[in-house]
Amino acid sequence: MAKKRKELTVEQLENLTRGHGKKYVSLDEGAALYSIGKNTFRQMAKDAKATYKINRRVLVNIQKFDEFMERFRKNSIKWRFRKMGKVIAITNQKGGVGKTTVAVNLGVGLAREGKKVLLIDADPQGSLTASLGYVEPDDINRTLATVMIEVMNDVDIDPMDGILHHAEGVDVLPANIELSGLEVALVNVMSREVILKTYIEMIRDQYDVVLVDCMPSLGMMTINALAAADEVIIPCSSSYLPVKGLEQLMATIVKVKKHLNRKLRIRGIVMTMTDFRTNYAKDIAEMIRSGYGSKVGIFKTTIPFSVKAAEPSAEGVSVYKHCPGGKVANAFADLTKEVLG
Repeated sequence: MAKKRKELTVEQLENLTRGHGKKYVSLDEGAALYSIGKNTFRQMAKDAKATYKINRRVLVNIQKFDEFMERFRKNSIKWRFRKMGKVIAITNQKGGVGKTTVAVNLGVGLAREGKKVLLIDADPQGSLTASLGYVEPDDINRTLATVMIEVMNDVDIDPMDGILHHAEGVDVLPANIELSGLEVALVNVMSREVILKTYIEMIRDQYDVVLVDCMPSLGMMTINALAAADEVIIPCSSSYLPVKGLEQLMATIVKVKKHLNRKLRIRGIVMTMTDFRTNYAKDIAEMIRSGYGSKVGIFKTTIPFSVKAAEPSAEGVSVYKHCPGGKVANAFADLTKEVLG
């Protein structure tokens, strides 16, 4: 049985981190002391096995860190920055268009291609969380809401704390109804549009791809996701109302790009729940191509309409595990290749 970490009093904690020749420093103090970025210092301290979590504060043992750096200097080894992962927001303010289905199966598809993937559930309904087998999201103690509240309050955190590991090779930061209250609270917070970005910047060098499953609205959480993202993938079902709503979504993305995130780009629209046996689906597909084909990318792969796309959610698995080799699994495999291409 693992030994329980001793809780320190406030006085003991402060004695560790003040005065000349202190033994422990906070992440901010350490980054300033060594003149490197906070995230880089955090990762180097973790590699040195010099981090300690005491009373929810992350502290770094300076002696251990210096010994680690001395080994680098003696062996003439240079610290190499990790390649930062790509952040993709999956969004559409219209509900029922397959956002969560795309997030889950694209994430697992990328993992099957050897990528390290984090799925962030940014919807208070917790649909992505439930779809991966965590059927009672409201019973989860540490979620995206918890993490964002700590970031808002400028608390030193272990950014990997609370991330769940799914059997199909993806990591998950879950969400539950607490996220609804957080969205209201964000209205009065300084730099409210970049709280999620602040968190993602702490962990993105640990992953090849971070997928954010957005809520069906253009509220503050969705703005946070767009401000943090490098790219946007827009699932759109083959029906009239979701297509009509694309205009408002595009306008929002343009505003975010102009004011908050100049690197943001639309990777493409992916058509979901498509049945090309009907003229109606063909007409909608043509409407999307004629209206947006010259402005944004449209993925060649379409996700076919099938109950096989919905059934895996009840089992907490991806379509690859539920129906391997089926037309939906093959479609998501093709979409994954397009995203990687």
